Amino acid sequence: MKILCIVGSPRKNGNTDTILESVLDGARAYGAEVEKIYLSDLRFKGCIGCEGCAKTTKCILNDDMQRVYEKLDQSDGLVLGSPTYFYNVSGLMKLFIDRLYAYDIFDPSDRSVWLSPNEVSGLKYAVTVAVCEQETIDNMGFASEAMSMALQSVGWRSVVNMKVLHLFEKHAASQNAQLLSEAKLAGKKLCQTISLAQSIKR
Repeated sequence: MKILCIVGSPRKNGNTDTILESVLDGARAYGAEVEKIYLSDLRFKGCIGCEGCAKTTKCILNDDMQRVYEKLDQSDGLVLGSPTYFYNVSGLMKLFIDRLYAYDIFDPSDRSVWLSPNEVSGLKYAVTVAVCEQETIDNMGFASEAMSMALQSVGWRSVVNMKVLHLFEKHAASQNAQLLSEAKLAGKKLCQTISLAQSIKR
């Protein structure tokens, strides 16, 4: 079982990264193979709307996202995490999400007819983590939904959408034992869901 984690925060070892690492700890404890990618380490840009993927079913932009696509295709589960910037995901995460458009395939004669290759090969599963310094979910804006809704449209069902509030100071997450425990449980639940799906496929 392979779990891929995409970190949308530009800060390594910050709150978002710390929570995501706990999600991965839960997956590791279940026996999963995990890999983490920091979007800040990649050279890539957002979707340019060229529609090259409509002809090839693959994104044709030649940048670091190409190797990410390979890892996405090989993974059984996905973990996405982003801090909340102005009521939404970080710019890095938005660029990544926009590039997932390549996973939507449209009928050439009627664009209201579409699907994702993941629906054909088999639904995949995900966990999302949105982090916010404010005190209410409303102040988080669209950060969580921006990830979960985009994933749903390309064939990843979010089994847990963590909405984490009250985090601003750099090491606040690492000092919150209950939060890290919840994150580990999210990683476990992701693996349990994948395992259940695999048992049914057999």
